[in-house]
Amino acid sequence: MVNYIEIKKKISKFNDEIEVSGDKSISIRCVLLASQAIGNSKIYNLLESEDVLNTLKSIKRLGINYKKVKNYYQIEGLGLDGYKTEKKKNVYAGNSGTLARLILGLLVNSKNKISLFGDKSLSGRDFSRITEPLKQFGVVINSNNSKLPVHIKGSEFLRPINYNEKLGSAQCKSAVIFAALKTPGKTRIKAKKSRNHTELLLKSFKFPIKVVSKKKYDFIEIVGRHNFQSFTYNVPGDISSSSFFLVLTLLSNKSKLTIKNVNVNKSRIGIIKILNKMNGKIIVKNKKKYKGEIISDIVVKSAKSLKSINCPESLNSSAIDEFLIIFLAAAKAKGISTFRNLEELNKKESPRLDISINFLQKIGVKVKRNKNDVKIYGNPNLELKGNFNVKKFKKDHRVFMMSCIAALTLGGKWKIYDKESINSSFPEFIKLLRKLGAKLN
Repeated sequence: MVNYIEIKKKISKFNDEIEVSGDKSISIRCVLLASQAIGNSKIYNLLESEDVLNTLKSIKRLGINYKKVKNYYQIEGLGLDGYKTEKKKNVYAGNSGTLARLILGLLVNSKNKISLFGDKSLSGRDFSRITEPLKQFGVVINSNNSKLPVHIKGSEFLRPINYNEKLGSAQCKSAVIFAALKTPGKTRIKAKKSRNHTELLLKSFKFPIKVVSKKKYDFIEIVGRHNFQSFTYNVPGDISSSSFFLVLTLLSNKSKLTIKNVNVNKSRIGIIKILNKMNGKIIVKNKKKYKGEIISDIVVKSAKSLKSINCPESLNSSAIDEFLIIFLAAAKAKGISTFRNLEELNKKESPRLDISINFLQKIGVKVKRNKNDVKIYGNPNLELKGNFNVKKFKKDHRVFMMSCIAALTLGGKWKIYDKESINSSFPEFIKLLRKLGAKLN
């Protein structure tokens, strides 16, 4: 099977509407929390990507049954002590850092050793940011120099902790919240601003979680050992998946796109704020609240000209998964765009900061880097000719998708490898590009 696509022509103008797949972050959290609820939960519009399917397989491995019924998944939760961990077991997280890090939090009361494995890419990522706070609850954790495989054996005598989350990582924060669910007493977290889907889900279940939001930090208190009942949830569209189509439209000629039913939770809309500061003029309309999340339609039109941005650091955490495609927009903007303190980009599925800079330089964009700060010298007249091969990017789905958008908006003849990488997060990506008229071979 050929594992690349070829793009030889820019996309023509389009005027259309699409719906992107369900939010990956919420899909994974819904499955994990449904496995802890009591009774049969129903999850509609669950993202059927490899990361989410591996989440379902993981809870099955731990004794939780699920099945697909028509257009929803039913998960048969057995409560906070429902995982079957009397025997040693292996759990495989594939490429999903979210699954691997969050499920460790749910294993703090395991009765026997559970070993967590991942694919080659995930096995190269640091897990100390998760294992160190979890050890404070009283569990025993061993690892391969803070990398996978991680071996965890829970405790019958968990103790609540005070945790200061300084990285702005929703995965770290959520892992500690999940551990706190199983721990008697009150766990307190001071967390740098990051995505808050876990907190919103638990609030919707009436779980005793309290969140006090300040400018730079959230203060969270969780009272553990409270079982919650099964739930029904309709997963909204993913803003991260939408981001590629936002930039595709901005950089295409005389085009307009409406993306329906997207989650625009304020902890996730850094991409929209950044692109609008660059003269993107993206409109969010038809807002409605759903279990704490904000769902809306997003309307975007071609930009006559984009301008550079001095990106506020306060937007970093709410756009951390979108900076690759933001960098592409900055490459086409007028002026010098500045981004600071992006060290978290190199903690993702690949060293994204390194890869994105190499990519931009490969297509002739001037970039200056000082450690984790980046300046991109934009060129509104950037047009590519010649041949471009994109490979050896550790099968990072976002690198693949960003490369496709570059090919469709900047020109040139492209061969982009590892197209199966999109199966981890956005299997319908190529199908939607074709719907808008993209010629992909």
